Amino acid sequence: VRKSRILHPWFWSRRDGEWLWRGIFQDLPLPSSWPVFVSHAEASAYTRWRGARLPTEAEFQRAAYGSPEGERRFPWGDAEPARSEGVFDFTSWDPQRAGSHPAGRSAWGVDDLVGNGWEWTSSVFAPFPGFRPIPSYPEYSADFFDGEHYVLKGASPATARELIRP
Repeated sequence: VRKSRILHPWFWSRRDGEWLWRGIFQDLPLPSSWPVFVSHAEASAYTRWRGARLPTEAEFQRAAYGSPEGERRFPWGDAEPARSEGVFDFTSWDPQRAGSHPAGRSAWGVDDLVGNGWEWTSSVFAPFPGFRPIPSYPEYSADFFDGEHYVLKGASPATARELIRP
């Protein structure tokens, strides 16, 4: 960030004292409840500034899919994904205010773990033990098993409901 003199996330701009983010069709005011379109480095820097850290993949998994009764199929339970649970399946081109879909909360009361935007973790993106790519696999994700990429969890507004899974 210092070397490249990055002052703010790529999709953010400041105009007339107001922060904006580049939406799909226009620049939009950036409410403080929309920390959207940030790199892993920016998300990590923000959490350090707040005296916190990004969750590991396992912590995210527990927060999103765990419950006192055991693992859930989705953060809200086992019901198929619907508009009331989050921003996914092309219901919006842009994210919405955090917490706008309380029906999608996890068992622990955490909002927006699926939909509204992908979530960074602190876990390095790597293959599971014993993974062997098939011949058609190169350039899919194996190219990112380099120790420099991190796991994303959740879903975005452009994630089809059929692709939502732990």
